Amino acid sequence: MPGGALPEEFGERRSIKIVLANRDRPRENAISECEAAVDPIIWNDWHVVGDATELRSYRPLTTILLGIRLRISRDLDGAITVTREDHGPLLSDVRHGLVWACLGRPTQPIVAIPELDEADRCVVTAGAVGVHASAGRVVENFLDLGHLGHVHAGYLGEEAESAVAPYVVAPLPGGGIHASGCKVFQPVASPSAKSGFTVDYRYKVERPFTACLYKSAVSQPARFDVIYLFAQPVGEVETIVHALEIFVEDGVRPAELRAFQQFIFLQDKPILENQNPKRLPLGPRMEMPVLADKSSVAYRRWLVDLGVTWGTTSAQDEVVAG
Repeated sequence: MPGGALPEEFGERRSIKIVLANRDRPRENAISECEAAVDPIIWNDWHVVGDATELRSYRPLTTILLGIRLRISRDLDGAITVTREDHGPLLSDVRHGLVWACLGRPTQPIVAIPELDEADRCVVTAGAVGVHASAGRVVENFLDLGHLGHVHAGYLGEEAESAVAPYVVAPLPGGGIHASGCKVFQPVASPSAKSGFTVDYRYKVERPFTACLYKSAVSQPARFDVIYLFAQPVGEVETIVHALEIFVEDGVRPAELRAFQQFIFLQDKPILENQNPKRLPLGPRMEMPVLADKSSVAYRRWLVDLGVTWGTTSAQDEVVAG
C-alpha cells in the first residue's frame, strides 16, 4: 500500500487492552509453572502474535505464545481482542499492522518504527511461517551474512561471491546490537531489481526476538528498505516468524513484495529445521568466531548478558544430554 495511506492498524494506537483473570482461574498451577520456566525478560516483553491486516471478524485466530494458548478476534466494529484460553492476565495492543501481546508486565514499550512516518513508503506485512526451531535460532539466521550466497543463490547472493567482507558490530545505546558496513552482491535484491548490485546491509537487534534489516533501496540506493523480523516463541523449539516490510515506493505491488519475502524465508525454513541442536547454543565453547558469524557471536553474548536461557542450550547441557 502506498505511504500516507496506512490503515488504522499501522498507526501509533495507545489502546492497550488488559484482560484480567476470570472468576474461577482454572489450571493456576500450570500457569505458574509456565511463567516460572521462562526468563522474565522474555515473559515481560511484547511479542507479535498475529497480522491485524489479515484478521477477519468471522475467522478468529488461535495461536500459542510461550506455551500459553491465545485467541485473537475482531468484532464487527473492527476492534481486535486477544484473550488467553486459560483466562489468565494479558496485555494486548495493535501497532504497525500487527497484533502484540505481553503475558507479564512490560518493562519497555512496543518497538518504535520511525520509517512508517515517511510518506513514500510501501508497507507490507509478509504473513506468518511456522518453524521447528527456537526463536533465537531464527534471529541468528536472519543475521547470518554467510548463508546468503549459498541458501539464496541467484537472489540475495552468489556462490562465487559469498565471502564476507569485514564489517562492524557495536552495542546499541539502549541495549542490543547494531551491525554496519556489511556489503553483499545481490543478483535480485528485491522484486523491482533489474540487475545485480552491491547492497549495503545494516542490522539492528533491540529485543531478544526482534531483528531489523536495513538494505539499500533498489530505486534509491542512498536510502534503505527496512525489513523487521518478529520471532513469536511458541515453545522452546517452535517459532512463528512474522515479517514487516517498509520499502521505498518504486511501483512494485505489495503482493509482489509479500510473495518475494515468503519465497526467501521458505528457502531458510529447511535450513533452520535441520540444525542441531534446535535450541540456540550459548556460551564460549559453543561459538564459532569466524568473520561471517560476527553478528551471531555478538547476539549470543548479548543474550547471555541478559540472562536468557529459555530456548537455548549450553556446552554443559550437551554433555548431560550425551
